[in-house]
Amino acid sequence: MRLLVVEDDDRSAAYLKRGLSEAGHVVDVANDGELGLALAMELIYDGLIVDRLLPKLDGIELVKRLREMKVNVPVIMVSALASSMDRVEGLRAGCDDYLAKPFFFSELLARIEAITKHFIAEGHESTLVVGELSLDIRRRIARKNERVIDLQFREFLLLQALMRNAGSVVTRAMLLEAAWDYAFDPRGNIVDMHVHRLRKKIDMGAAASMIITVPGAGYLIKP
Repeated sequence: MRLLVVEDDDRSAAYLKRGLSEAGHVVDVANDGELGLALAMELIYDGLIVDRLLPKLDGIELVKRLREMKVNVPVIMVSALASSMDRVEGLRAGCDDYLAKPFFFSELLARIEAITKHFIAEGHESTLVVGELSLDIRRRIARKNERVIDLQFREFLLLQALMRNAGSVVTRAMLLEAAWDYAFDPRGNIVDMHVHRLRKKIDMGAAASMIITVPGAGYLIKP
């Protein structure tokens, strides 16, 4: 698996990277919360190990922002803050597990294995298919007739919402909430602009578009 360790203590980060690498994982390290968030948004990881007390952006806020942006990756938070209230705060922020420092490395490995298996079992690695179009939710990869479609993050979220409701109208309000977590459109046409770009990428000169505009309602996708 490819894992991201977000840890500002150099010795702890090196220890985790060495141990996880020896266990067969590919490991990236970020030494502050802002870098960790940027990497988690840009790259595809099978799991994150996040320290709670980070510079620039603390671990709790990092996880909250990931969840707000609909980044569904398993997260284990590690921290010396180990009271029941601390654990509850971490879990409510969106962490899948909370491990108190100090911990046995074997326990961390076991927890990584457990949450990633649970993640798969819950269907987070499913692939959506509509006609010739497929969307790998876990890896954020869209294909049409084996052609890989390069999607920006918002476009991925819009396409996911449309494909989960294939054949049914998805309103602009629903798309706005799915991709931006907004209750209203601050720019007035932000959904239409992004759907227009998404449609061009999917169709690539096809005679008929898969994404249909329903006047006064929203959009739907069909084969």
